[in-house]
Amino acid sequence: MLLPHDELGSGRPVVLLHARPADRTMWRRHLPLLAAAGFRAVALDLPGHGAAVLPAHHTAPPADDVLETLGHLGIDRFDIAGNSLGALVALQIAAAAPGRVRSLVAIGYRRHDQPQTDGFAAALRRERGRLAADDLDGAVRAGVRAWVSPDASPAVKEHAATMMRGNLHLRRAHGEPPRADDPDPRRLRPLAGRVLVVVGAQDFPDFVTGGEALLEGMGASGLVVAPGAAHLVPLDQPEWTCGLLQGFLRHSQDPRES
Repeated sequence: MLLPHDELGSGRPVVLLHARPADRTMWRRHLPLLAAAGFRAVALDLPGHGAAVLPAHHTAPPADDVLETLGHLGIDRFDIAGNSLGALVALQIAAAAPGRVRSLVAIGYRRHDQPQTDGFAAALRRERGRLAADDLDGAVRAGVRAWVSPDASPAVKEHAATMMRGNLHLRRAHGEPPRADDPDPRRLRPLAGRVLVVVGAQDFPDFVTGGEALLEGMGASGLVVAPGAAHLVPLDQPEWTCGLLQGFLRHSQDPRES
C-alpha cells in the first residue's frame, strides 16, 4: 500500500512518522525547517490515519507499507523519526531492514505489554468511554487533554483535535488499522550508537519507563527530556524538535559510511 506523503527539500532523506492520535500534518512545521537545513524531509500518513484510507482486508504491518512507499520514492537509506505509534513503526523498520536505517529517533515509546500507571490507564478509559457512548467530541476533548501540553496554544490544541477527529471518523468507516507489534530490542543493538530516545517532560511516566527500557534492551543510554511537551512532542515543541533532530543527524554516522 502506497502511503500519502508530504516532502520538502533535497539531500539526506529524513522520514517522519506521526503518533496514533495524529496524521502526517503534525510535521508540517518541521518540513521547511529540515529542508532549509539541507535534508529531504518526508512525512507519511500511516495506514488508517489521515488520508491513508485502509483498504478492505489489508493486513500488512505498517512497516511494510512505509518501506514500499519509500522504495516508490527512490529512497533506499534514510534517517527516521517517529512519535508514539510512529516510534514503534520506526523500530519495526529498523528491526526488519537494518541496512536501510542510518539513524533512528524514537519519541514517546512504550511497549504494549508494559504495565500501565493509574494516570495513563485513566486517560485511556476516558477516551474509550466517550467513544462507547458515541460522544465523538467528548473523546476528542479527552484525547487533547491526555496527549497535548496544557500550555499549548489554542491553535496547537485545535490542530490536535482536527487530526484526532479525522482519525476517529476514518476508523468508524473502515475499521481499526493493523496492530504494530513491538520488536525485540535486542535485534536493534547494531543501531545502539545511532539511536535517540525522547520523552516529553509532561508526558505520563509510562513513557519514561518505556524509553529507558528500550535503551537498556538495545544496550544504549541517554534518555532526552523535551521541555514543555506532553506526549505529542513534535506538535508541542516543533522548533525544539527540529533543533534536536538536526544536531543529532549531523553527528550520527553509520560506521559503514565513514
